[in-house]
Parts: sequence; C-alpha cells; structure tokens
Amino acid sequence: MSGKLSAQEALIYVMVTISAAEGTISDDEIAEIGMLVRTLPVFGSFDTAKLVDTAEACGEILANDANGLETVLDMVAESLPHKLYDTAYALAVEVAAADLEVAQEELRFLQLLRDKLVIDKLVVAAIERGARARLRTL
Repeated sequence: MSGKLSAQEALIYVMVTISAAEGTISDDEIAEIGMLVRTLPVFGSFDTAKLVDTAEACGEILANDANGLETVLDMVAESLPHKLYDTAYALAVEVAAADLEVAQEELRFLQLLRDKLVIDKLVVAAIERGARARLRTL
C-alpha cells in the first residue's frame, strides 16, 4: 500500500512504527496509542473504530515491503500538513516513552522521523524535555 493518508492516519502510522521499531509492541505502547487517539484534539474527527485497521495497514507495510520503514516515512511526510510535523514527533516520543524505556531502535526511528520532516533542533529538544518532565518518576 502506498498513497496519501489522512493526517490522522499518518499520525497513527508514526505511533505504530515507533512502537514496532524494536520488534514487538508492548501493552503499554498499545494503551498509549489508544489513549492518545481517544483524547487528543487532533484525532477529534477520526473514527476510533478504524484504529485497528489503520494500525494493521501500517504493520503490513513494515512487514511486507522491503523498504517498509522508508515507505511509511514517505507516506507520513506526503500526508501530513507542515503544521503537524511537531505533533507527529511529539506523539512518537510519547509512545516510545510509554514503557519508561526508549530502545536504541526507537531512538533511530526518532532520528529518521525528524530528518524526514526537517524538524528544528530546538523544537525536538523541547518536545523531548517535556516528555521527560511528564514521565519522571520518584
């Protein structure tokens, strides 16, 4: 599958891809994706009944396309309006941090995403710092 996604589908592809980056999707990551889709205003017009189908479509590309990761990144870049680039990065960071550990593969995906979307380094630092502050434990 290739082609233009809705902005919401593209954001879901970002979250699914980062959660699958290390080979398995944790229950915490699945729960985080569901919570984000149900609660964030950017998903207000998204039919949550399509979440599983959207996630599975992304998974199919990642599993069956020899260049699956690059295909997904291209689809996301093509489908997202520029004003949602930082939102995509922020969602990826939130999902990566859902299990309170960020694997090397997830860090690599974050790097690929910020390079593909050309996200300013200060914006990246602010998003990452905000996630650390929100998820800090005692």
